[in-house]
Amino acid sequence: MLLTLEKMSRRTPRTNPHRPAPGLSGQSVAVVGAGKSGVAAARLLAVLGAKVALVDHKPETEWTMSVSDVRGVHPFGGERFEQGLEAVDLVIVSPGVSPALEAFGGVRRRGVPIVGEVELASWFFSVPVIGVTGTNGKSTVVSLLGTLLQECGSTPFVGGNLGPPLTEAALAVQQRARMGPDAPAPFHEIVAELSSFQLETIDRFHPHVAVLLNITPDHLDRHPSFADYARAKANIFRNQTSEDFAVLNADEALVRDVRDSLQGQLIEFSVFNEVPNGVWVSGEMIVTRWNGQRDELMPVSDIPLPGNHNVSNVLAALAVGMVMGCSRDGMRRAVRSFQGLPHVCEVVRKRRGVTFINDSKGTNVDATLKAIASLRQPFVIILGGKEKGRSEFGRLKDALRPGVKHCIVLGESADVIAQAIEGVGAISRVSSLAEGITLAADLAAQGEAVLFSPACASFDMFRDYRDRGQQFRDLVNALTD
Repeated sequence: MLLTLEKMSRRTPRTNPHRPAPGLSGQSVAVVGAGKSGVAAARLLAVLGAKVALVDHKPETEWTMSVSDVRGVHPFGGERFEQGLEAVDLVIVSPGVSPALEAFGGVRRRGVPIVGEVELASWFFSVPVIGVTGTNGKSTVVSLLGTLLQECGSTPFVGGNLGPPLTEAALAVQQRARMGPDAPAPFHEIVAELSSFQLETIDRFHPHVAVLLNITPDHLDRHPSFADYARAKANIFRNQTSEDFAVLNADEALVRDVRDSLQGQLIEFSVFNEVPNGVWVSGEMIVTRWNGQRDELMPVSDIPLPGNHNVSNVLAALAVGMVMGCSRDGMRRAVRSFQGLPHVCEVVRKRRGVTFINDSKGTNVDATLKAIASLRQPFVIILGGKEKGRSEFGRLKDALRPGVKHCIVLGESADVIAQAIEGVGAISRVSSLAEGITLAADLAAQGEAVLFSPACASFDMFRDYRDRGQQFRDLVNALTD
């Protein structure tokens, strides 16, 4: 059965079947945003022979070194931002740049297309694309899928919102093509983590397998409404055909609502209920059903990561593995060996019987709720950072009550969080992460935990969630025994 599907997926490897990629040689293209994604897009376009304007609101002195070695890329920074958008044939926006930017008004009036870096990259793919989106869990699923495919003998490119930009994969394809027809393929499939920012700027992007994990409020400082955010997530299915596969979380009501609009073949996964076609938990076993054939794959207890949310993430990855024709043994090995991601419920240290947990990637309320649910001991929690729109911090109260010993809040949102969770117990405000960790270490007793899960973005005090998580690690490890 799986072998038949494996052959099918290899017969239909298209990612963008609507029309061939446009000729970009000699075209004038503006790439907006000089971060990692923008620089990767500019490098790809330069190799393709385009005349590239790399545009950013930051002064050129802060970022031009990243493209100083690339011929054909011209920087437009600071006050020259809008000048870089003049007389171009195409605009590529980085994920961090809103397509609703006022400066794009003139571009649109001239009828110039505006698409994202993911869309650009996808024009040059000829291998299957596995796209994964959702508010939470997508980095874990994408990373596990990379491990799973490798265990099954494949060579995936893993990137997108996590890891290298997809334009780096497209550049590898171009470089391989120049080596001649006998050159080995750089990878056999692309596993892409896709944010709402990336999906709102697609046109023809077409994943052969599209996964939607969950939809909960997030990024409402960027999207006009939760409905707009949800629509951006659902865009992942927009260009699929009946030859493709749509993998949905059957435990999530908003995800189930997408079923009726799907063109791809429906595959589901569920922690709580049996599904007609897909992967679910039955008692203590993970069970699959594919084309009517039911099979017990492995015990749930083989999953090394804590919490039902991680069981759900593993089921999603196994559903994709089933679709891609992965072997049972390879999938089992991948799940059993997977230790999770840095900054995601990561145990940093045990000190004086207290477990310190780094969940810096918990950048929204739902992520923090999942981190809290994974704990089995009393805990001190450190919350706070930069609020992303209208966050519902009050939703934390019921989750905190049973086990929280003390709440520590910091950052721009400290007062808002403290007010929202008032009544759950003692709350302390601190001015820095170092102060918060020192206080938490004093408050937590043997057998308890200190959970750092901010429920907020990091940009008020840190470069990003990785910087925030690394500082947490360093400060915790610096505590004397």
